This record gives sequence, structure tokens and C-alpha cells, in this order.
Amino acid sequence: MFVLDPAFVATSHPLADLPLCAARLQDDAGYPWIVLIPRVSGARELEDLSAGDQTRLMAEILAAGRGVRAAGEALGRPVEKLNVGALGNVTPQLHIHVVGRRSDDPAWPGPVWGHGAPVAYGPEALSRAVLTARRALVEA
Repeated sequence: MFVLDPAFVATSHPLADLPLCAARLQDDAGYPWIVLIPRVSGARELEDLSAGDQTRLMAEILAAGRGVRAAGEALGRPVEKLNVGALGNVTPQLHIHVVGRRSDDPAWPGPVWGHGAPVAYGPEALSRAVLTARRALVEA
């Protein structure tokens, strides 16, 4: 049975349940950022997914990219580059980060992981980011 790691509940906001993944907006207003968590019990690595789920995951990563771009536009910070990563060094449950980057973001050109403390969204910005990202995800 699939159980979402509590770390995701504490650091992100629900967007949508896609066919394979739970999609969540990372609570860091410095970057439009979606985390995809495949709802596959015990999955820690991409190789733990079936071939069909691996294909589905790629489609959902592309949809998350559209969601990240939509959130960036809605927040007045259009995305220049998408970063996609599956690290899992801290939270071992398989998850994929899709992060919108800009040449003027705080971590540019380096990675966002470990660069400063996350900046929480204000209520209005959070609502706008969630609504636009969700719409882009489910319309994909």
C-alpha cells in the first residue's frame, strides 16, 4: 500500500493526483517547483517502476514542466530553464523534482538543493501558483 512520506506533507502543497504520481507544489516561493511522487509502494529508484510506469512518468514530468512554467508566469517570474532531478538522498521515497529556473534566481547557475532556506509562499501567491499549476497539469 502506498503511503506518502511525511516530509512531502510538511514541505509541499497538493496539486493533483495524476495517473501515476501525486503532484505537489514545493513550498519555496523562490522557485516554481513541482515534486512528483509515484504512487508505487516501496519505490526508491526509477528501476523500481514497471516499463509502463516509466513511460507514464516521463509524460507526467513533461506535464509538470508545463505546470511549473504556468506557475512562473502567474507569479511574474517566467521560467527560463527547467531542471529535472531524482535525488532521494534525504527522502528515499522515489520522487522527481521539476524546478523552474531563472538567471536571476538566488541559486543560479548552481543547484537549488542546499542553497539557503526556503521562502514560504504568501497566501495570495500560493493560491495563484496552485491554481495555475493545477490547471496546466490536469489539462495536459
